[in-house]
Amino acid sequence: MIALPPIRRPVRSFGSRQIDFDRRIAVMAIVNRTPDSFFDQGATFALDRAVEAALRAADDGADWVDIGGAKFAPGPEIAAAEELDRVLPVVEAVAARSDVVISVDTFRASVAEAVVAAGAHVINDTTGLSDPAMAEVVAASGASLVITHSLAEPRRPYPQPRYDDVVDEVRAFLEERVDRAVAAGIGEHKLFIDPGHDLNKNTLHSLEITRRFDEIAAIGLPALAAVSNKDFVGESLGAPRPERLEGSLVAATTCALLGARIVRMHDVVASVRAMRMLEAVLGFREPVFAEHNV
Repeated sequence: MIALPPIRRPVRSFGSRQIDFDRRIAVMAIVNRTPDSFFDQGATFALDRAVEAALRAADDGADWVDIGGAKFAPGPEIAAAEELDRVLPVVEAVAARSDVVISVDTFRASVAEAVVAAGAHVINDTTGLSDPAMAEVVAASGASLVITHSLAEPRRPYPQPRYDDVVDEVRAFLEERVDRAVAAGIGEHKLFIDPGHDLNKNTLHSLEITRRFDEIAAIGLPALAAVSNKDFVGESLGAPRPERLEGSLVAATTCALLGARIVRMHDVVASVRAMRMLEAVLGFREPVFAEHNV
């Protein structure tokens, strides 16, 4: 049996859905209502396409859909009102038609407050509580929170990041932000952590985080690996964005074998199959049927 880092409070509730992260590697689907998203380049920017993509992901077996209205990468400022106009109607439509876990990728407390009221279960803050009001707003809402390691100001460049030991520094950052969230009133049973592959990190940093993911998971909270189609995959393989699926699946599986319990992925069908197979290998669940040589 492969020994995985233990999780404190592994059973989590999201509306009517419950996930036991001691027995499940959740697949988080990605739905971007942005015209310039790094991978899909605006394919789900239209409202109907975004809603359709989220519901299709749920039908295809995703446990979770992550809806974003402003990408992390540097770029022009997007007003809070515009971001909310992008994500709020998607949350409302999906919450009305599915029990899938819904998160919203935002660094703004005002957006977080509105989307939770509309049915989102989780706030996915890729800036690690850069908004001083975020923790208090999430605490008051009763939602869950993903705390991600990154260093840049929102939508600002951070050229040539340097670390003495990237895993040690990422872990220390996450532990400090978890303490900050708990002090603001968010229970540990509502928190998730993400080391932030590629976010203010180069390819060598992201590979180091991947191979030492167990040190991140050892914090004891469910850890998220957001590796899908990222540049560290592309640079490792010399592959353009449309040709990174296999590398993304290997990176996600490596992280899961080292303790990740959520993988954030673009290709839902392939990722669900990979994670269900991995669960069978790990003994988390029985095969769907067993006839061979019986």
